[in-house]
Amino acid sequence: MLPVFVELAGNPLRWQILAELAKSDRRVRELTAATGEPQSLVSYHLGRLRAGGVVGVRRSSADGRDAYYSLDLARCGEMLAATGAALHPGLRLTTPDGGSDGPDRGARRAGRVLFLCTGNSARSQMAEAFLAARAGPRVRAFSAGSRPKPLHPNAVRVMRARGIDISTQRSKHLDQYLGQHFDHVITLCDRVREVCPEFPGHPRVAHWSMPDPSSAGATNRETLAAFKQTADEIETRVRFLQATMTQPRPRRSAHD
Repeated sequence: MLPVFVELAGNPLRWQILAELAKSDRRVRELTAATGEPQSLVSYHLGRLRAGGVVGVRRSSADGRDAYYSLDLARCGEMLAATGAALHPGLRLTTPDGGSDGPDRGARRAGRVLFLCTGNSARSQMAEAFLAARAGPRVRAFSAGSRPKPLHPNAVRVMRARGIDISTQRSKHLDQYLGQHFDHVITLCDRVREVCPEFPGHPRVAHWSMPDPSSAGATNRETLAAFKQTADEIETRVRFLQATMTQPRPRRSAHD
């Protein structure tokens, strides 16, 4: 019997879908455009990948009729490790949480990363703090929002529990960074993705479709669990972002 990951990724279209989702969360129509295949076929294979536990889906907070698909990179790492071990013990791969070859290694290239969400009160602030704490002085992390509001106390609480103090951070408007060069620009909410401006220098642009944890309840006590879950997801995504920052940027032609 084939290992599960081989069975899932062995289909050329599913592999193409996985490769697209490894770059950024996508809507079905974006995957259809990227693969050149009919939406019905793309949706079928997305269903297979969801059933296999490597792809998830969330309803868009910008348009409830739409949805974003995302790749569970940590789960893919576990399945790849199991695939190598199934063929031969000597091929057991290092999982993302262990060993010097995983995404936990520090970024070797200098880089500037901008995280964006609507309020710059939680998601983008946590992403900025995680990257700043993990990546070292060669990487500079920034965050901003399209409609800034004060830092959420639960964001401070969940980050403090992880040994990171963001209590002195302040919310900023994304206009503050217009015209600046970044290596990566990452949107963390569906609404800000729709209004994200273009930045010079052709940064790598990605979207992490994540609901606002403050909308999970009426009080700070009610939303605390959602903030913890959001922090966990952001921390995982930041670890994998670091891995992409060790890779050289592709050269662009004069016609790009």
